[in-house]
Amino acid sequence: MRGLVAVDWGTSSLRIARMDAQGRVIEERSSAQGILIVPGGDFATVFIAACADWVRADGSFCLMSGMVGSRQGWLEAPYCACPAGFADVAGALAWLMPAPGGARVAIVPGLSCEHDGVPDVMRGEEVQVFGALQVLDLQDATLVLPGTHSKWVTVRGQQIHGFSTFMTGEFYSLLRQHSILSRTLPPEDGALDEAAFDRGVTQALAGGSLLSTAFSVRTLSLMDRMAAQALPSYLSGLVIGEELRASAPAGGMVVVMGAPALAVRYERALAHLGVPTRRVGSEATWRGLWAIAQTLERGTP
Repeated sequence: MRGLVAVDWGTSSLRIARMDAQGRVIEERSSAQGILIVPGGDFATVFIAACADWVRADGSFCLMSGMVGSRQGWLEAPYCACPAGFADVAGALAWLMPAPGGARVAIVPGLSCEHDGVPDVMRGEEVQVFGALQVLDLQDATLVLPGTHSKWVTVRGQQIHGFSTFMTGEFYSLLRQHSILSRTLPPEDGALDEAAFDRGVTQALAGGSLLSTAFSVRTLSLMDRMAAQALPSYLSGLVIGEELRASAPAGGMVVVMGAPALAVRYERALAHLGVPTRRVGSEATWRGLWAIAQTLERGTP
């Protein structure tokens, strides 16, 4: 392979990397032009405007991941059922025909699994997971990808065997902005108050439901037991602790992938359970797309 144009196109942002024949990132570009604000759904124009100088008519290959493959995106890439590894995903790519700029362009499918007959899905995170396996040289792993909708992923033999989604970030936002708690909380979150966060995690891990423990944000304030500026950190500890109570493994290491500020919170919360962690950053997306492209090149799907 002469190189790869790797694209991570989500709902709120567009990230593009040009990679050389050895899989090294030569240059990166980004914009806030996520799929939800593409004028008239004209994805081809946005794509060409972002990287026309990288896309040539002589066989350039572009691999995309994220919500660009959703029903609201450029072309829907049907979900690939778990368990799924590199070959399964590479064999289920959705190809753009015709592709803009004369390049070969494909979209990575998301993954699906079921829990007691209820489906769960991910789109974009699978590439990050595959990249993390490459970065850390792992065959088996438990990974957490914190965010608006956190994902806990189980990998065995470099195959994603299953995952679970937790609406942790969204619940925090709803409680923070639209519940009675918002009257108690300060306008901005501010820096992490470690002691308040730890107290929230401990409270959540002790048991009880978030439907009950969340109200303690208000009562701690009413009784002057916690300063207002510490309350957002306490609430963050409650919701993250609730997630960990339901999902954290009893033993072994967890790979944490996400924005540094959020990854620190998960590492701190997991330490309460004695769970060691390793962290992987945004480079995992590029490594994952490169690994899928290499699998396709070898013709193993």
